[in-house]
Amino acid sequence: MTNRIMDPIGRLMGLRYKSHPWHGVDVGPNAPSIVTTFIEMVTTDTVKYEVDKVSGYLRIDRPQKYSNVLPALYGFIPQTLCDENVAQIARDKTERNDLAGDGDPLDICVLTEKNIAHGNLLAYAIPIGGLRMIDGNQADDKIIAVLKDDAVYGHIRNIDECPEAIITRLRHYFLTYKDLPGTHRDCEITHVYGVDEAHQIINAALDDYRKKFENLDMILSQYGMMKP
Repeated sequence: MTNRIMDPIGRLMGLRYKSHPWHGVDVGPNAPSIVTTFIEMVTTDTVKYEVDKVSGYLRIDRPQKYSNVLPALYGFIPQTLCDENVAQIARDKTERNDLAGDGDPLDICVLTEKNIAHGNLLAYAIPIGGLRMIDGNQADDKIIAVLKDDAVYGHIRNIDECPEAIITRLRHYFLTYKDLPGTHRDCEITHVYGVDEAHQIINAALDDYRKKFENLDMILSQYGMMKP
């Protein structure tokens, strides 16, 4: 698939119009070792924000009802999709044949010592591992990464070098942030995996995206965003 952001027309359009953070931002030449990430939320947010898939703008998904504290920057890796390839890895690892991808870009948590004031920004991150989260019957992996050149976390290259307390906080957040009184929790984290598997998941999500959006212009025209 041609890299749309790097071709001359794409570059010219990017100067005049805001790039869609999912489709119009390049993941970077060194992926999966270093990836461009779009940060939707920071650690002080009490409202869950996520990118609107059609417009590319951040929208309010829901206020957080309880005192869950997001322990890392949170967003997604552009030009990724959790579809069949990502789901197949989850099926193989969990021996659950009913799993599908969640149809969203691949989530990523970025560790940093810095107090970042707001989301809606790009950052370079180094993946070190991930959480295999199953939400209902959908694979919903959370890649764990460190901010490139971060003074405290930037040297970490694998999940086993990360303080256990941080992994515990991440697990707790993702297992509880959707909890509501009287509802049954339908998600679990089956595995914590290292950098090699994180790279495998990222590559699978990049492949899923290419297969889904290789005819991106035609897909956008269906939403009225481009002329056929």
